[in-house]
Amino acid sequence: MKNQITRRRFLTITAAAITSTANADANATPLRWQGYALGAQTSLTIHAPRTKAERALRDIRQLLTRIESLFSLYDPASQLSRLNAAGFLDAPDPALVKLLHLAGRVHAATEGLFDPTIQPLWQALATGKELSSARSKVDWNRVLVRPARITLGAQQALTLNGIAQGYATDMAVQILRKAGLQKVLVNIGEFAALGGPFTLGISDPVQGLVDTARLTNRAIATSSPAAMQLAHGQTHILHPAADLGPQWSTVSVEADSAGIADAASTAFCLMSAPQVQRSLRQLAGSPRAMLINTAGEIRRLG
Repeated sequence: MKNQITRRRFLTITAAAITSTANADANATPLRWQGYALGAQTSLTIHAPRTKAERALRDIRQLLTRIESLFSLYDPASQLSRLNAAGFLDAPDPALVKLLHLAGRVHAATEGLFDPTIQPLWQALATGKELSSARSKVDWNRVLVRPARITLGAQQALTLNGIAQGYATDMAVQILRKAGLQKVLVNIGEFAALGGPFTLGISDPVQGLVDTARLTNRAIATSSPAAMQLAHGQTHILHPAADLGPQWSTVSVEADSAGIADAASTAFCLMSAPQVQRSLRQLAGSPRAMLINTAGEIRRLG
């Protein structure tokens, strides 16, 4: 699992393939915007009449403010920070409840390797504290999620990095679809295409650009453990149950949901190919995985 501090995604846009549509403005210059949310750069590429595109952009910027108020580890007033500080949260926002239910489904599908309760282990590594005590607090099954109250186990804390950015990307796509937009590339730490096709480049921190993906009404997330090193040679993707390192240099997951792609790409870094194949069969949205080893060899599953 990854913490929300200085996360790096090695997924870059190499091209945005433009196709003609019945919209008279299809060939107009798209509206492009860049911002920042949840510790990652965000961007939109909107193909629509200018007024409609600018109205949608205002809606997305309001969404990003809401996302920070819910999922940020940096903001002490966010719902996640308040949950971690008190160990419980009454009257949680329904979006937070839905996100945690999604996290639970991915946790089950990945044999427990996606686990948002990894936060105490990250904190122990960051501060040089003993790790076995921190690891004993990592257990998603001790988290109780109800519409009226979320409760953590004793001394537990959550990080939603590894899923919140993908979930926020899905929220943005829903807003844009309701606004009647038909061709938008959304990046809130993860990429999702409304319409398309859009062509993205997938890069490994050692091998560089290794492949491309064409997205139409799909999402993609990519995780590279070597993107950030912690104390004791640990990568920023931590095994929740044992002192085991990643099995892949880069993992890219394509799915109908950016939230699922985000969480799965995190967990799959720690899993063998047979484990990944089993997980893909249990996850919704017809996910596919691309696994890149340290030699740059690619394995595709799903």
